[in-house]
Amino acid sequence: MYILDAKSKTPLHIQLYQAIKEDIVSNYKVGDKLPSIRKVATLYNLSKNTVESAYSQLYAEGYVESRAKSGYYVSELFFDSFRTESSKHKSFALFGTKVSDSKKFCNKSSDSPTPKSYKYDFFPAQLHKEDFPLKTWKRLYNRVITQEVDFGAYPQGQGELVLREAIAKYLKNSRGVVCGVENIIITHGFIDAMELIAKLAKARYGHFAQEIPGYHIAHKVFKSYGYNISPIKVDAHGLCVEELKKSQAQIVYITPSHQYPTGITMPVTNRLKLIAHIQSIGGLIIEDDYDSELAYYNRPIPSLQGLDKGENVAYLGTFAKALSPSIRVGYMVLPSWLMNLYNKSYDAHFARVSLTTQLTLATFIKEGHWDRHIRRIRILNKKKHQAMKEAIENCLGETCNIVAQGAGLAILIVPTSSSFDWERLKRVAEEHSIRIYLSKDVSGGEFQAVCMGFGGFRLEEIEEAVKAFGLMWKTI
Repeated sequence: MYILDAKSKTPLHIQLYQAIKEDIVSNYKVGDKLPSIRKVATLYNLSKNTVESAYSQLYAEGYVESRAKSGYYVSELFFDSFRTESSKHKSFALFGTKVSDSKKFCNKSSDSPTPKSYKYDFFPAQLHKEDFPLKTWKRLYNRVITQEVDFGAYPQGQGELVLREAIAKYLKNSRGVVCGVENIIITHGFIDAMELIAKLAKARYGHFAQEIPGYHIAHKVFKSYGYNISPIKVDAHGLCVEELKKSQAQIVYITPSHQYPTGITMPVTNRLKLIAHIQSIGGLIIEDDYDSELAYYNRPIPSLQGLDKGENVAYLGTFAKALSPSIRVGYMVLPSWLMNLYNKSYDAHFARVSLTTQLTLATFIKEGHWDRHIRRIRILNKKKHQAMKEAIENCLGETCNIVAQGAGLAILIVPTSSSFDWERLKRVAEEHSIRIYLSKDVSGGEFQAVCMGFGGFRLEEIEEAVKAFGLMWKTI
C-alpha cells in the first residue's frame, strides 16, 4: 500500500505519481501491467481524475505505455537506466506482492536514489515559477470556490460552458479558428487529447502519419491504438505533402505554426495543398498549435483549421506554454462528425479537468487577465530570447550556428564542426552538472540540435548559464 497524505501541500496526484514511479523502478519488470485506474481510485478513495493525472505523468515520462483496451504497462524505453543495484533487491510492490523486509517498507524513501541536482537546466519547455500570475490566480480561485462552485453537482464532461465560451472567443480573435462552444472539449493536456482523437477516429481511419522529426509521443499514442504509422519528412516548407500522398495515410499530425523541433513555419501555399489533399480523401489533420502565443518577431499565420473551415481539421491548443504546465489544461476543437462520435461515447460523461481549475481559468480569461498576461509574458520572453541569442553569439562564437529562433521557449543550435561528438557532449554536460536536451532524442529523424531553453531562467541568469555551457561546449 502507498502512504498518501491528504493534508500535505503536495497534491495527491503528485504523491501517487511519485509512489508508483518508485515502485516501478524498484519492483516491476518490463511488460508488467499496472493496476487499472478504477482499481487504484477505489483502493485509495481517490477521484478518477487524480489517478489519471498520475498515470498520464508516468506515461509522459516514459515509465509506462498505454495499450488500447488493455491498460498501462511498464515501458521498455530507458527502463534499465532507472534501475540501480540496490533497487533490484527491494521487495515492496503494489498489490498482493510479498514484502520481505518491513523496515524497507517503512523507510523506503531513504533507499530511493536522490534525483541529481543540476546547476543549469536548459529545459526547452519551461516557464520560471515567478512568471505565473500567482496573486491574481489565488484571488480568482478564492472567489470562484466561494461563490461559483456547486459542490452538489457533477461538472460538465465536455468542459464548463463558461470556459468553452471564453476559449471560443479567444480563438476566433487571435487564431482565426472557426468554432462554437459545441465543438470544444477541455482536456487534461496533449496526451489526453491525442488518446481521445485516436479512440474516436478509429471508427473511420486506420493509417496515421506524422512529420519527422516530430514530437515522439504523437505516433506512440496512435500506435497503441493499432494504427499503421507512416513518418513523413519535413523540408523547408514543413510537412512534405507529396510524400504524405504516397503514404496513403488518412490522418496526419502536424505542428504548422512552429514545427517541432525545427521551428519551420508552414507557408500558406503548403497549407492549402495539405488541406486540398485531406479534403479529397475525406481524411483528418490534427493541428497542434502548442505555442502560437510565443512568437516574438512576426504574427503567427492564422490557423490551418480556419482555412479548412473546420470539417477536416482537429485543432489542439494548450495553456501550458504561456501560462503554466502545472495546471494541466488543454483544449481541442473537433469537426462536427468527431463531436457526434464523442457525444455517443462514455468519454462525454466525465470531466477531464477539475471544476475549480476550469472556473478560475474562465474568470481569468473573461476579466482580461489572460490578454494582459500574454502581453507581459511575450515581452518578457522576447527579452529572454534576445539575451539567450546574444549570449550564444558572444560565448560560443563561430563554434555553432543558430538554426531555429524567434518563437517558443528555446533557441536551437548546431556545431559548425563536422566531427562533433554528440555522445561526448552528453557525458561532459553531466560531469559539469549542466542538463542539456538534444532534439533527436525525442523527435526521430536525422535532425540533431541542442535545445537551449530560456523560459525556466530569470532574465539575469541567462548570460551566466550560457557562459558555463560555452566553456563546456568548447571542450568537445
